[in-house]
Amino acid sequence: MTTANDYRNDIRPNWCPGCGHYGIQAAITDAMVQQNIAPEELAVISGIGCSSRIGGYFYAYGAHTTHGRALPYAQGVKLANQDLHVVCCSGDGDAYAIGMGHTIHAIKRNVNLTYIVMDNHVYGLTKGQTSPRSDIGFVTKTSPRGCFESPLSVCETAIAAGATFVAQSYMINRKELVDLIIKGMQHEGFSFINVFSPCVTYNKQNSFDYFKENLTTLPDDYDYTDRSLAFKTLSDTDGLVTGLLYQDNQKECFERSMAAVNGGMHKRALVHDVVKPDAALFDELCAAFK
Repeated sequence: MTTANDYRNDIRPNWCPGCGHYGIQAAITDAMVQQNIAPEELAVISGIGCSSRIGGYFYAYGAHTTHGRALPYAQGVKLANQDLHVVCCSGDGDAYAIGMGHTIHAIKRNVNLTYIVMDNHVYGLTKGQTSPRSDIGFVTKTSPRGCFESPLSVCETAIAAGATFVAQSYMINRKELVDLIIKGMQHEGFSFINVFSPCVTYNKQNSFDYFKENLTTLPDDYDYTDRSLAFKTLSDTDGLVTGLLYQDNQKECFERSMAAVNGGMHKRALVHDVVKPDAALFDELCAAFK
């Protein structure tokens, strides 16, 4: 059986003490252990930002990519080796600003991977500026009179873009978050999980106390297959709700659709069918670029 220690390496996280991201890392680890997924069966792909340092803190396959470009890389990894479990991690700036175009198209494409967005409503790595998730009135060094743009409604956007699995959680609620990550990984298609993760250094407005006072949880009898209900629930709660908001098991994932177009599933992962050049061809290619 896999244990949490199997996922630990020698790199100590350098998030600020009290950062919500610690809880998300622990929840991802718990989700892997409960599914008995070995480190060599997992790839953690991340972009740029405080959140995206997470890939380096796991003993597993991974890549720390460029700002806003984690999803194209993660999709490539999954399509090249469909046997791997791929978890992609971003912050709200990485996912919803420079990377928003990739986020929308990844949702539409429905590749079978899990996207966890660590949402703290602020740019933390660059020392505190507004993000696409910042509330109106949020004061930062670059918005001393307060943010005047409306925050992006990300779960509604995901559902409208055709997402087949949309969930939201709070890193404090470890049991719920672990359960949602497991469900997302077991979903055949793109699973989108937005996680509230307070920044204790640069966002004093959306604090632990704020989420404690304002967040609600979906009722046990909530019908997550009802798309209209998901929109209504998000509207009624101003997006401050946690749980599995919407799931569609009817739409085929990208891999199956691609296989159908190409006459059937590949029996072997592409990584096992890579044709490596022999020494002579390699030398010829090198010489051509001298």
